[in-house]
Amino acid sequence: MLRIAELAERSGVSIATLKHYLREGLIAPAKKTGRTMSYYDEGTVGRVRAIRELQERQFLPLDLIKRTLATDSAPDELAAANAIAAVLAKHRGAQALTRAELLSRGVDERELDWLASAGLAVPVEGQYSGDDLAVLQTLGAARKAGISPTMLPFEILSAYLTALRKLVEIELQMFRAGVLARASSSELPALTTAATELSERLVVLLRRKLLLPTLERIVEEERHEPKHRAAVSGRVRVAKRGRPASHGSRRPRGRS
Repeated sequence: MLRIAELAERSGVSIATLKHYLREGLIAPAKKTGRTMSYYDEGTVGRVRAIRELQERQFLPLDLIKRTLATDSAPDELAAANAIAAVLAKHRGAQALTRAELLSRGVDERELDWLASAGLAVPVEGQYSGDDLAVLQTLGAARKAGISPTMLPFEILSAYLTALRKLVEIELQMFRAGVLARASSSELPALTTAATELSERLVVLLRRKLLLPTLERIVEEERHEPKHRAAVSGRVRVAKRGRPASHGSRRPRGRS
């Protein structure tokens, strides 16, 4: 039996992180001897390592990790996470920059703080790297090209995040139901790699196909909207003219 400090040391995760896992229901003590004293069995070490692996490889959020580890497919999920992480790593550069270096290159401090609060660009050991740095560089390139924060405020990423989170959730649900549930352990890494690379290409291609038709539809809807409002307004005016005048509760005046 292990105390939480021993569990942290054995699993390589901080006590604060373990307490977060406890609050989220990802781990549970095997025995409680007091209000603040708990003990964990040896198997929790492997579970914590699996949680950290799934989380750090950016494959599953904590709520999905919880459901994953509640099933017997956890080893397969871990193998799939490793395959997905390998594909994603191919698209990440090795460059790393500090906050001071980014600010010296013209990155807006408010934008940097907003992206950190949204979890899109969070420094690790004081440095930004990988996809986090790529997000910053992409926004920086847009600003240099003349797309000012007024034209494209960084808060617009909130709408992107909402849509993309739903897309990613659907994608992973389909992957788990279609590939993970049917592939053998030996097939899983290769199939996961192929599925991940396919999804990356499909998202780009489908967006490209949808962009112009969607723009045309939006323009067409905006073109008809003033006519629609005018028609509705006209019907309201006609209805008001045709409505009999109301005299309330006044009584007709009699003869004197």
